[in-house]
Amino acid sequence: MVRRIPSPRLQFEAAAVYEYPEHLRPWLDDLPKTPGVYVFHGESEIMPLYIGKSINIRSRVMSHFRTPEEAALLRQARRITFTRTAGELGALLLEAQMIKEQQPLFNKRLRRNRQLCSLQFDGTRPQVVYARDVDFSKQTDLYGLYANRRAALQTLQTVADEQQLCYGLLGLESLSVGRACFRAGLKRCAGACCGKESIEEHHARFLAALARIRVMCWPWAGPVGLKESGPGMTQYHVIDSWFYLGSVEHLHEAGALAAPPKGFDNDGYKILCKLVLSGKYEVVELARPTTA
Repeated sequence: MVRRIPSPRLQFEAAAVYEYPEHLRPWLDDLPKTPGVYVFHGESEIMPLYIGKSINIRSRVMSHFRTPEEAALLRQARRITFTRTAGELGALLLEAQMIKEQQPLFNKRLRRNRQLCSLQFDGTRPQVVYARDVDFSKQTDLYGLYANRRAALQTLQTVADEQQLCYGLLGLESLSVGRACFRAGLKRCAGACCGKESIEEHHARFLAALARIRVMCWPWAGPVGLKESGPGMTQYHVIDSWFYLGSVEHLHEAGALAAPPKGFDNDGYKILCKLVLSGKYEVVELARPTTA
């Protein structure tokens, strides 16, 4: 393996612009060694510079101070605030929520994706559907979550290549009735298009290949509280249809949280899906707030 070594010029330039942020030292005193979310604020009172999370807020913030590559962030920062959570799950959920709501300048991920789509297969032909049109938390025949249509179709093509499926039957190319597709002649299609295998066999192999990326439906009728306990704190993280609504210390406070918005929270789904179903956290079913 070839190890790439930064050029002396780049190392010099990073060192030249880095200066220990003495102006931030007063904000370090109160940082706890517990899980939570921290925020670097600049001059703006509305848009923060950076939002991060850690199981040890103080240690993580201090690591920023030892990183010359973050000199631009440190120069612009004027203060540091934090919010404690009971554990890592609460920190993950709160960080994702705050980044999407506040859009900090230096965060590159967890931004809103308005084109989120998936592959839907109803037993005839797959199609690309969008979260703005279909409730992904309740639809049972969705496979994969994608940033755009091109990414969804690329997955469809990859699965077809791996399983010798027919592009025509999957809608990736036109197909003449009764005639084999071009790939069948190259033995890259098993021949469902020309009777060498049944349509049922073709679709069964297709579904088996898609099973690993199936989108999990929300398994409860309404919101739930995930109990997480940590040093000196217990929280219930309130989740509904994979949306994180907020955290409370007592379940009777959950009713004051807002209902989930329309759409689908891809970040919440990725964070929560395996954890919710793992049995690691106690799950308490909650009543859905009634609207007046």
